[in-house]
Amino acid sequence: MRIILTGGAGYIGSHTAAVLVERGHEVIILDNFVNAERDVPARLKSLTGREITIIEADIRSTEAVTAALQAHRVDAVIHFAALKAVGESEADPLLYYDINIIGTIRLLQSMQAAGIGRIVFSSSATVYGQPDSSPILENAPTRVENIYGRTKLVMEDLIRDLARVGKLKAAANLRYFNPVGAHPSALIGETPRGVPNNLMPYVTQVATGERPYLNVFGKDYPTRDGTGERDYIHVMDLAVAHAMALEHICGNDVSVTVNLGTGHGTTVLELVKAFETVTGKTIPVSIAPRRAGDVASYYADPALAQRLFGWKATLNLEDMCRDSWRWQAKRAGINDV
Repeated sequence: MRIILTGGAGYIGSHTAAVLVERGHEVIILDNFVNAERDVPARLKSLTGREITIIEADIRSTEAVTAALQAHRVDAVIHFAALKAVGESEADPLLYYDINIIGTIRLLQSMQAAGIGRIVFSSSATVYGQPDSSPILENAPTRVENIYGRTKLVMEDLIRDLARVGKLKAAANLRYFNPVGAHPSALIGETPRGVPNNLMPYVTQVATGERPYLNVFGKDYPTRDGTGERDYIHVMDLAVAHAMALEHICGNDVSVTVNLGTGHGTTVLELVKAFETVTGKTIPVSIAPRRAGDVASYYADPALAQRLFGWKATLNLEDMCRDSWRWQAKRAGINDV
């Protein structure tokens, strides 16, 4: 198939692009490069051996996106383009509503104008908010607690409603848990701007000496070691899930909402220990008070994705640590990995 990836030069988008090319699909990336590195297309070419078409455009530009969809006669869209920082969303709500929600409306309008009826959407487990328990099933209550999560849920609802009334032929809402890792080649990976919002990039920056220590927020949770427990999933497993979900919905013209996680929780200190074991690096930690809104334990029940389209995470915590470190070390000019 010929697929347009909105935000396809970003972290998860670029890894999905590589997997799609490997599976024989033609990939077109549409990105405004606000949160993506401009050398990603060249890195993808080195990785895949294929020239990937790049369209620099904003998803809020209906004219530009419609023209791209029509010119390339795409079969489906994978929609990654969005802002994704919880703190930033609370500080600037209108920016998040504009880019995430209005941007998605404009994209869906463009798809309708171009006659494109199939979409895979990059959602988030943040739509569950404070869960009653873990593992979390797809039918768990949605209780968003921040503006970022609210925008993801609204974007899901927009897509689900269009599918329900027949304006979309097929759609997949994919609820990620905690993506980490990088391509094993170390050619592409996560490049957060400024202070990382997520745990693994922060750990790797401590390992390179860019940051002095890791703040661990709370050590009095009812978990194995008192620190928060999350479901970390390798970005390569996540990329494969996008390809399999795409092939499933396009092959059957069905719509689905599924969790993407490993089904296992890892605490902050367990991740730090695994990283130290894999890399030989020591990660100094400082225990800080709990953050408002954090939950003790949060991990997926991913069984539905396996039942529907045969997907299951295959990479473990050691793989995640190894590939994250290779990527960060290469960027920092460290050659002993």
